[in-house]
Formats: sequence, structure tokens, C-alpha cells
Amino acid sequence: MIDAVVIVAYMAGLVALGLRFSRRQTSTERYFVARRSIPGWATGMSLLATLISSVTFIAYPGSAYAGDWSNLVPGLMVAPVLAVVAVVVIPFFRHAVRTSAYEYFGRRFGYPARVYGSIAYALGHFSKMGFVFYLLALTVSSMTGWKTDSVIVLVGIVTVVYTLAGGIEAVIWADVIQGFALWLGIAICVGYLLYLPAGGPGAVLAHAWQSGKISLGSRAPDFSRPTVWVLAIYGFFYYLQRYTADQTVVQRYLVARSDRAAVRGIAIGSLLCIPVWTLFMLIGTLCWEYYRAAPPAMKADQVFPYFITTHVPPGLAGLFMAALFGAAMANLSSDFNSLAAIAVEDYYRVMRPESGEKRRLAMAKIVVAASGLLCMAVATILAHTNGTALGLWYTVSAIVAGGLAGLFLLAFLVARAGATAAYAGIGASLLFTAWATLTLDGGKLWDLGRFNFPLHNYMIGVIGHLVLLGSGCVACFFFPNRDLEAREMTLWGWLRHSRAEALAITG
Repeated sequence: MIDAVVIVAYMAGLVALGLRFSRRQTSTERYFVARRSIPGWATGMSLLATLISSVTFIAYPGSAYAGDWSNLVPGLMVAPVLAVVAVVVIPFFRHAVRTSAYEYFGRRFGYPARVYGSIAYALGHFSKMGFVFYLLALTVSSMTGWKTDSVIVLVGIVTVVYTLAGGIEAVIWADVIQGFALWLGIAICVGYLLYLPAGGPGAVLAHAWQSGKISLGSRAPDFSRPTVWVLAIYGFFYYLQRYTADQTVVQRYLVARSDRAAVRGIAIGSLLCIPVWTLFMLIGTLCWEYYRAAPPAMKADQVFPYFITTHVPPGLAGLFMAALFGAAMANLSSDFNSLAAIAVEDYYRVMRPESGEKRRLAMAKIVVAASGLLCMAVATILAHTNGTALGLWYTVSAIVAGGLAGLFLLAFLVARAGATAAYAGIGASLLFTAWATLTLDGGKLWDLGRFNFPLHNYMIGVIGHLVLLGSGCVACFFFPNRDLEAREMTLWGWLRHSRAEALAITG
């Protein structure tokens, strides 16, 4: 009963927060980017909540329990990617686009490129949101006995209500609350797992290290297995795509009060993720250490929730479950608002330019509701999958990447590239992705013998980005871009513009 009260109070608080901000939502500018009024620290906490979800709470401990810390490697790549994008990409986006990240593709390559970017983003995030719903339902079901379908519907309705009512402001401030709840939940669980086993923390960590449970995996130069190299390359391109062509993240750049606040907030949120991911890996290892004498007969992803229900006292377990609910709902609400932003800005505004703010705002809320319903359906299907959830998520995200990082690099770095080069790159990337997906794992879907895709699943998205960039670079030599205005929408044009502004200020 105590746990139930904590969970209900937490979810009711999120709904109340959404209703509190509902009166301010009078325009799409307010609904999608909060009129660029959010302080940098709140932007950072919001990004942390956006990157942390039920995948982190359940799949990371499950992965470490079943194996080692190798699946932490992709997350570590957020640091080098941040170093690349913070100086130029964040201020560039704040001045190059109004609401949608894919406005940039449209300005560089035309409206079809904008459509492609938004569709690729939507497909990837619908698959991700399905995993978020699924893992939350799996966890809560194992802890309470509730049916997974009931959990999916409950969380979906609550998330849609506060997101639909309060817009991006409700999403961001709910993320801030979730950030504090997240650290509290981690502290509770790590404390119990470190001090329950005989011998204390020193003995526990020493045995885990000697058993290879804290290893980052094989460093062999083998790209057909999930080695450190494969995971690092996958992680670098995954976060490069997220920080350059992902509406959820780019929207965080746009809501900040200034360029400096945006960079500071994104840096805070990104760098906080690394210790969070590490601690959840540690939780999985500690669960293995605690249960190694008599492991429970269940999937690896269910062991950590089982520990919570059997060892953490009522009230504290409720706080952890509230943090879990909050993580999923914060993640989903960000995606719902971002999907509404691209639906309104990339489609509705273009197709109905005469529409007023009232109609656009109403359409945004319809998209939020529709996204929630579709994601509930996807989660229901995923609820019967087998295998560890983190591996499934990595595979799906690699396949549906759509080459968006490659498209951004082509647009941002290659001034000579125009629409024809972009479409040639997109076509080549799609053909490669189709072939690799159909022939992976030894040709389970389409066996072409020695012409099957020979590398690990995670490499599909990486190579898809490079194929798009390479094909576009080749095509631009035959079909160069003659549009001077579009050529200025590159890194080189941005640097010239920045130097001119600096000279004007100092001169």
C-alpha cells in the first residue's frame, strides 16, 4: 500500500504539472520550444532524462548480470561526440532552424530531404518508444503481478495527458523532477547491493573484477562480433546522429535562453549520463554477485526488479518504482512532443500555410495523442519477444538509423553537394541497409552465400551513414550545387558568417 501511494502520488504530480503549464500553451512556438526561455541547468537535466529510460533501469543491469560491461561502451562515446558538436553544431542549429531539425535538410537539399529526415527519425523513435513501454511493463508486471497490457495503457494515458496539456515546458520540468528521483533510486539500490553480501563492498567488487564481470569485452579486431571496437564505432555514430539529426535532442538546443546556456546544459546532461549508465551496470554485476550461489530462474532483465521486490523495504521500493515510471514517462513525453513538432512544422505548416496558430496547436495535440496510441500498440507486440532487451534495442536502432548522420555530414561539410548528390546518397544508403538487413546472421531471411552481410548487426547503421556520405561526395562531382545561398548553409559558410560578425563587433 505504501509503494502504491508513492507511485500514484508521483504520477498525479506529473499530470498536475502538465495542467499547470496548459494555460501558457497559446502558440506552437510556446508548445515546442517554450519561446527559448529554459535555463541551461534545466535543459541539461531534461537531456539526462531524455537519454535515460526504462532501457537504462532494466536492460543495463540485465546486460551486466548476464555478461560483462561491454554494452557500456556505446554510452562512453557520448563524450567525444559532445566535444565535436558543442563548439559549432549547437550554436549553428540555434540560428539555422526555427523548430524542426529537418528544416536544415530542407534548406540545403529541398523538401524531399526534409521529409526523408523526419520519416527516418519517426521510424527510429517509434521502435524506441515501443521498447520503453515494453521494459516498463515487464518490470512492473514482475514486481506487482499486474498485466503488462494494463501497465502499457496506464502509463500511455498519463504520459499523453501531461504532454498534451503542458507542451515542452511540462516535459522539461517533469524531466528535472525525474533527474532527482533517478539519483535517489540509484543510491538506494547500490547501497543495498553493496552491503547485503558477506564481506562488504571490498570483497564484492574484488570477486566481480576477478571473475571478469567488469570487463568491457574483447578488444580483438573482429567486426563480426560485438567487440569493443564494434560497440565503440556503433556508439560514436549513434550519438553523432542523435546530436546532429535527432529532433528530441536538437529541440533541447532550441529551448535554451542563449547559445552558451544551450552548450552548458547539453554538456551537463550528456556527461551526467556516463556515471548513471556505469552505476546501472554496477547494479547488474552486484545482482550477479548476490545471487551467484542460487540464481533465480528468470530472464536476466527480470533479476534486478526481483531483487527490489524481495529485499528493498516498502516505501523505498515505491520510490524506486516511481523513478522507473518517471524515467519512462519523461522519455516518452519528449518523443511525443518532438513527433508533434515535426508533424506540424515539416508537414502541416507546409501543406496548410494559411492555417493559424490555433489550428496548428490543435494539430500538435492530435499528433501527441495519436503517437501515444501507436506506441502502446508497438509495445504490446514487443511484450512477447525473447532475448535481452538491450541487444534487441541496439539492433533495431542500428537498422532504422536511416543514414541521418551521414546526411548531416554531407550537408554540413560538403558545400559542393546539392539535392541530386543527397538523393543519390540516400538511395545508396537505403539499398545497402535493405541488403544488409535481409542477409545478416548468415542469411536467415535471404541467403546469398558468400554475399551475405558479414559483419555484426550493429555495423549496419554505421556503414549506412558512411555509404550515404561517400555516395553523396562522389555524386556532387558530377552534379555540383550551384545555389550560393544553400552553399552558405555549411560549416564553412557558418565560420565566414561568425568571423564577419566578430569583426563587425570589434571594428
